[in-house]
Amino acid sequence: MPDTQTGVRLALATRGAANVATGVPVLDHLVGQLARSGRFDVTLEVAPERADQAVPAAGRALGGAIAELLDETSSGRGWALVPSDEALAAAAVERSDRPMLVSNVDFSGLRVGGLETDVASQFLRELVDAAHLTLHVRLNEGTDPQHVLAAIFKAVGAALGQACRPEP
Repeated sequence: MPDTQTGVRLALATRGAANVATGVPVLDHLVGQLARSGRFDVTLEVAPERADQAVPAAGRALGGAIAELLDETSSGRGWALVPSDEALAAAAVERSDRPMLVSNVDFSGLRVGGLETDVASQFLRELVDAAHLTLHVRLNEGTDPQHVLAAIFKAVGAALGQACRPEP
């Protein structure tokens, strides 16, 4: 598999902001939602040879940056329940020696952003592996795929933001 060039900068912030260029517009938007909801400043660039390489490369790069923020001063766990229009999603995350993604959402039959792959779970799987996290994602309500994805990424972002900050 050819190398995919990535560049990532991640920092905790008072208000989140994102500058994302993966070559997959829907993923750029979703990572922006994650950054704002988690109160991260994110710069993420991916230069893959093919579009289907951008999603896992972006997940690995962002996960590696999150792993650096999950040090002994951070809480290492977080959770959130977040809406996006009619959709409502929950996420819970914890630092783990056995990273895994557990979800009740299946987008495998949908084309998202012009890709036939499940963009959301492919990205999140790579992120949790690189960050050494267990991530649970639950969709409580929602039928519109755009709203569902936004709710999921916002919930994951909020949970990650909590996990990367010190406990009060």
